[in-house]
Amino acid sequence: MTQNKSSVDKNLQNVVKDLDKKTVTSHQAQQVQQQTNDHRHQDALNHNKPPHEPMSDID
Repeated sequence: MTQNKSSVDKNLQNVVKDLDKKTVTSHQAQQVQQQTNDHRHQDALNHNKPPHEPMSDID
């Protein structure tokens, strides 16, 4: 195991930090995934346009 100079177990410190993080709900995770999918879809649409057509802004 990795230890720092104060002989405190660094691995355990990292575990404690991970446990202190707030958990993400399934709804929040779904929202983030949907936003990622939306961006990918829009990128694909913009990529398929011929170069002479301007890209439209999404509001």
